Amino acid sequence: MESELHSIGELARASGLGVGTLRYYDGAEVLAPAWVDPQTGYRWYRPGQLADARLLARLRRVGLPLAGIRAVLGAAPGSGDARRVLDAHLRRLEDGLADARRELSLIRAMIDQREQPMTTDPADHRSTAPSSTTPGPAAPRLTVPAGALAAALDAVRFAVGGDPELPSLAGVLFEPDGPVLRLVATDRYRMAFAEVPASGDVPEEPVAGTIVPTPLVDALRALLGPGDAEVALTLGGGLVRAETGGHRIEGAAPDLDYPDHRAVTRFEPEHRITLPAADLRAAVEAGATRTLPSGPHGAECEVTVLTLTGDGRLAVADDDAPEGFRVAVNRDFLLDALDAGRPEQLRLELGGPIAPLAIRTPGREGTFSVLMPIRLPEPA
Repeated sequence: MESELHSIGELARASGLGVGTLRYYDGAEVLAPAWVDPQTGYRWYRPGQLADARLLARLRRVGLPLAGIRAVLGAAPGSGDARRVLDAHLRRLEDGLADARRELSLIRAMIDQREQPMTTDPADHRSTAPSSTTPGPAAPRLTVPAGALAAALDAVRFAVGGDPELPSLAGVLFEPDGPVLRLVATDRYRMAFAEVPASGDVPEEPVAGTIVPTPLVDALRALLGPGDAEVALTLGGGLVRAETGGHRIEGAAPDLDYPDHRAVTRFEPEHRITLPAADLRAAVEAGATRTLPSGPHGAECEVTVLTLTGDGRLAVADDDAPEGFRVAVNRDFLLDALDAGRPEQLRLELGGPIAPLAIRTPGREGTFSVLMPIRLPEPA
């Protein structure tokens, strides 16, 4: 029998896995040997197990967890289960990379604040800002609560655009509106809003908002510590300045037109549903998806279809769900919106299959997200 099998050493050399690693995966019931010598305890493997061992080695290199490796190697041929595990892992890796980039941006800003506490300019905007340190008379100076501003930035940051061909979307719109400062972010496929109480030189008449570039937004968020009470903001005249806790950042604001966000919010929902955010997230993560070539920049995306049950509850539709009320949205965008601000309760407002989907937090009417629907193909 041994002449027909690979020894554990041979399998290790051919697959790139160590002998100790192969023993570990035997104990973990991932790759069990075909035969174990009862006298010596030595492990022997079938020739066909070499392909599994090489696949296992590559799955380890991309950081797939043990449960995922077990699922891939145990998936039935043609079931598509292995591909679904890999697709989910890729989404986690991409989300982790995006989180790491945001954190590194904040860390760099914090380091700059530490080294130059009174003149920090982490985005290097000062070189393009006006030479005078005094903005023009049209630039209002507002005072806002630091904690509320931090929460507002957390609620909208996920929707900031990153398309280099749309520079006006590469930032957050700061728009004074009477007693509030409204923050708006969009990448055309989704839009996020938040409001912060404002005092000081609040304009009596509506004024054009100021686009705060993304690096300056991240630097501002890093500036807001838990002990800060208020933030003084100066907006307008091509300049953005924020001062709090003895620190100051400032930079240039681009002279670009921001999209009309009011047009997106003018819709009458047919259904309003309140539910725990954790319940909806769990349903979306575990629910069925459809792959459609309708994502940003024409790329494929995973689509979640929301529907209503007979008793009016929100549910994630599966492929066999009967036709009826349903709204299809980008799954990843929906999960981003559910995470923004970490709300406990949500109120979803649905207007129909071609109407935007609004995700609101009860008690914070000015803070909400809007997702553009995806049109499902007609059944064949």
